Amino acid sequence: MIVSTDGWEFDFKDAIDAFVFDEKDKNKPNFHGVPMKAVDLLVELTEAYLLVEIKEYDDVSEFQWADTSIDDALSKKRRDTYKWLKNYLKYKYRDSLLFRFAEEKVNKPIHYLCLVNFDSPLNTILKKDLKQELPIGLVNKRWKMKLADSCQVLNENDWNRVFPKWQVRKID
Repeated sequence: MIVSTDGWEFDFKDAIDAFVFDEKDKNKPNFHGVPMKAVDLLVELTEAYLLVEIKEYDDVSEFQWADTSIDDALSKKRRDTYKWLKNYLKYKYRDSLLFRFAEEKVNKPIHYLCLVNFDSPLNTILKKDLKQELPIGLVNKRWKMKLADSCQVLNENDWNRVFPKWQVRKID
């Protein structure tokens, strides 16, 4: 199943369904029409759901990890920009999960996949922070459901290496 959005084409060969989840056209069946954030794609597999968010930036240097021991203006700006991105990705997932809960479609494990155009070291830091803040797994003894089963932050090369059967390519 091929789905395209935001200049990217995904091939989810084993999907039951795959569609643009943050649909802007109110005449389309997947339009939400409420002021909440939504991930770019939703993919339903036999055994799980994938929530996919795409984030690209022209100047990726804005998101370079800043040395926390240095207290200069550039490091502060980079830390603030990174914090904004982390929170943005976190709330995109959480709002999307609320949408799916309201639709009564949280009956399978859910995996959050972020496709970004950053280098792998920053992706590793971002993934670690998102896993803590979403959070991943059963983190409270009273919980009966996980908010997410996994979280990945990958650039195009890493995506295609980690998910060889779900290839992605830039189509701009």
